[in-house]
Amino acid sequence: MNNTLEIRWHGRGGQGAKTAALLLAEVAFKTGKNAQGFPEYGPERMGAPITAYDRISDTPIRVHSNIYEPQFVVVVDETLLEIVDVTAGLRADGAILINTSKSRDEIIPLLKGYKGKVYTIDARQIAMDTLGKNFPNTPMLAAIVKITGVIDDETFLKEMEGSFKHKFAKKPEVIKGNMDALRMALREVR
Repeated sequence: MNNTLEIRWHGRGGQGAKTAALLLAEVAFKTGKNAQGFPEYGPERMGAPITAYDRISDTPIRVHSNIYEPQFVVVVDETLLEIVDVTAGLRADGAILINTSKSRDEIIPLLKGYKGKVYTIDARQIAMDTLGKNFPNTPMLAAIVKITGVIDDETFLKEMEGSFKHKFAKKPEVIKGNMDALRMALREVR
C-alpha cells in the first residue's frame, strides 16, 4: 500500500463532505486510478459530525477498512477542531487542509501539537462568491486535489465538468458556479 493515497474527511451532516469524498473517488477512477470513497456511518443528522474517506492508488486496493493513519485530512468545518481530534493518526509527513478564514498561525494551536503541513482555504467565502450559498465541499474538493497532486488541475477540471453536467442535467445553471468555485479554490489554497 506504499503508493496508496489515503484521505480522511471531517465535516458536518449537510455540508457535503461525503459527496466530495465520493466525487474525488469517481474522478480518480475516471482518470485510470483505483479508488475508494466511502462514509463512516453512525447516527448522522444535519449538523452532526461525520467522517468520510478516500483511497486512491495506481495498483489494486485490497484493504476495505476505515483509514486510521491518513496522509491527508480535510476539515470542512473549522468548529470541529474544538470537538473532534481531527489530527488523530495523521502522519507527520502528510498535511491537513482546513476551511477557515483564519490564518495558519491562528489555527495551529488548535491542532494538538501536529507538526506536519497545514493548509487553509476560505471555502465558505469562495462558495458564497461563486454559488451564492455556503456549499464548502466544492472548493474543498479542488483544494485537496491541488495539495495532493493526485490529479493534474486540467484533467480534474475536465472530469468535474463532465460530472456536473451529468449530476445537474436538470439544473444546468449551477454548473458555471461550481466550475468557478473549483477554479478559484485551485488558486487560493494556501
